[in-house]
Amino acid sequence: MKKPVLVIKFGSASISKDGEIDERIVLEIARQCAQLQSSFNLVIVSSGAVAAGKRFIPKYRGTLAQRKAAAAIGNPLLVMTYSRYFRPFKISIAQSLCERHHFSNRSQFLQLKNTYETLWKNNVIPIANENDVVSNKELKFSDNDELATLIAVGFGAEKLLFSTSVPGVMDTDGQLIAEIKKIDKEVLSFARKDCSQVGLGGMSSKLNFARLATQMGIEVNIFSMEQTEAILQAVKGLTGTRCLAEEKRLPSRRKWLASASVISGLVQIDAGAIKALYARKSLLAVGIKQVNQDFISGEVFHIADENMVIHAVAKSKIDSISLRSGVNIKDMEVAHANDIVLF
Repeated sequence: MKKPVLVIKFGSASISKDGEIDERIVLEIARQCAQLQSSFNLVIVSSGAVAAGKRFIPKYRGTLAQRKAAAAIGNPLLVMTYSRYFRPFKISIAQSLCERHHFSNRSQFLQLKNTYETLWKNNVIPIANENDVVSNKELKFSDNDELATLIAVGFGAEKLLFSTSVPGVMDTDGQLIAEIKKIDKEVLSFARKDCSQVGLGGMSSKLNFARLATQMGIEVNIFSMEQTEAILQAVKGLTGTRCLAEEKRLPSRRKWLASASVISGLVQIDAGAIKALYARKSLLAVGIKQVNQDFISGEVFHIADENMVIHAVAKSKIDSISLRSGVNIKDMEVAHANDIVLF
């Protein structure tokens, strides 16, 4: 029987200390993951490359160029550390440096998926990280919280774990919230807007991506490695904050469309078109009130109502210039029902 997929993301603050990789934590990751490997196909998404490499950059100030250089230095250090601590458990690891387009391009994503499946068949655990060195956008555009979520959704993971520097999601009184049934505005308001000195994400990032994952049917746990048997307990939902999965049964292609596509445009549609979408009809040009952001044929765009509430994403069949022109296209199909995913 095929094993379920488990994705575990470790932030810089949870695996580093004073700018150095905390080998005590890496040992615990290896020990506990060794116990889970027989039950799950594991993916470890690990930050820490920049934190590990920045001490080699004199007068480090955190500029984009310096972060890229620090990542180039730190990535091999990070992987060697993982390899050293997994070796006694007779587990090999593989490095997987990912970029945003590896997920937005469906064929490239399928190649990534095939590679991971080959690694799992050979009992190898992929260690994924964002490819900071060649990223042509600021690193915060695609932090590792997002990377972990894209892998979890794209691979149909059963669970997604976020390891962070705090015990979990805390309420306004500073008390741990053990379980969240639905990540709504109230829950999102609990997130502090800052992040650690070595990381990029923070709790706001984790909750927003946890919201996407739970909407796609994946259980999420936000926990701290400082707890006893932290990973093993988090998998069982016995430590940290457990975010319950919503009932969502989508084909893998539509999950990819909803989560991994780079959103290029935005249109507002009228109430009749909204009703048609929820009846699983295609989006026609006649229902579009306004094009807010441009896109070309084949790109993915958001669909909002007249109050700017986002209801869906869709893959376009025509471009926004043709939509604006309005020439002989009132009954033209802008997006087919099979290429529309409702939120």
